[in-house]
Amino acid sequence: MALNGFLEFFQKGKTFRPKKRFTAGTIRYSLHKQAQASLQSGINLRQAVCLPEGENLNDWIAVHVVDFFNRINLIYGTVSEYCSEITCPTMSGGSRYEYLWADSENYKKPTSLPAPKYIELLMDWAEAQINNETVFPVSTDVPFPKTFPTLCRKILTRLFRVFVHVYIHHFDRIVSIGAEAHVNACYKHFFYFVKEFDLITTKELEPLQEMSSKICKD
Repeated sequence: MALNGFLEFFQKGKTFRPKKRFTAGTIRYSLHKQAQASLQSGINLRQAVCLPEGENLNDWIAVHVVDFFNRINLIYGTVSEYCSEITCPTMSGGSRYEYLWADSENYKKPTSLPAPKYIELLMDWAEAQINNETVFPVSTDVPFPKTFPTLCRKILTRLFRVFVHVYIHHFDRIVSIGAEAHVNACYKHFFYFVKEFDLITTKELEPLQEMSSKICKD
């Protein structure tokens, strides 16, 4: 399924909004448009994630990190009113997986948090990284830092955990509003991308391994 209309579908009446956009006229804006055109044309998702010939890999990864941040932000927005400290006292993916939060400011040791608090901190942290122009430079005159690939792996790994929580704990809500196909298409796009560039470890992908093997076939 093409992802045309994805943003419009999820934005209706939602409080979670995409927070990052590309500046028109920049290389990254052009890459973003190129990627969106491929998705909307119905091209095979495995092909859509491949690095276009002659393009810079870091630029391609940056475009997708921002795009996935926006989309996952919106997906969580559709279930956020059902995700509370009472319904989701831990950031988990079923009984086998719990994610602990750590950062350089308030949680220097890995800490168990309610899912909505964990996701709020995750999104704020990811947004801060994306908006930091020394990390995600907006001009081709400014090189990407050597730490860029490592940071992107961390951002995508944490964003994946939102997929895990939504699929395992809130998918009934996704189905009830008729968004299952949209979420599955977004997940497949994400999965193919991180597999193509080896951006998330196999161990991290384990919680949704069974589902991935079923829906990520084409």
